[in-house]
Amino acid sequence: MLVRFRCPHCEAQLRQLASAGDPLTCPHCQWSRPTPAQTAPERPAKCLVCGCEDLWRQKDFPQKLGVAMVALGAIGSTLAIAFYMPGTAMAVLLFFAFTDLLLYTLMPDVLVCYRCSARYRDPTPGSEFPAFNLETAERYRQEAARVAEARSSAPRAEG
Repeated sequence: MLVRFRCPHCEAQLRQLASAGDPLTCPHCQWSRPTPAQTAPERPAKCLVCGCEDLWRQKDFPQKLGVAMVALGAIGSTLAIAFYMPGTAMAVLLFFAFTDLLLYTLMPDVLVCYRCSARYRDPTPGSEFPAFNLETAERYRQEAARVAEARSSAPRAEG
């Protein structure tokens, strides 16, 4: 399975193929984390980067492209309305709605970690991985804020 993650040590964006027993490594800072040998590579039970057990399913579609499609549909239908062509405006909106439905059904799911945002491609997530939960995401966001605050307020050793 392909894992896309940010190195916990040097913050470098990395993409690696993960297989059971092979460690995830960072070529920049030599950070390494072993992957459990019993982990089925196509369906991780927990995040291989940070060890978090909370993973969620998401469609594997670039967000920027989705926003561009919505903007293009809005601009196209607005221009059609401005030129008094309501049928064309409705056709533009229906075209983008159908395209969105088609992409939603065809695009595969990926798993995303709440804590470190690592993305796992090629898994076949089933119903045991829920969709995004705002409460869980907020819990991890506040945890990260507390850790960052504790690091910034910790006394530094001079020497």
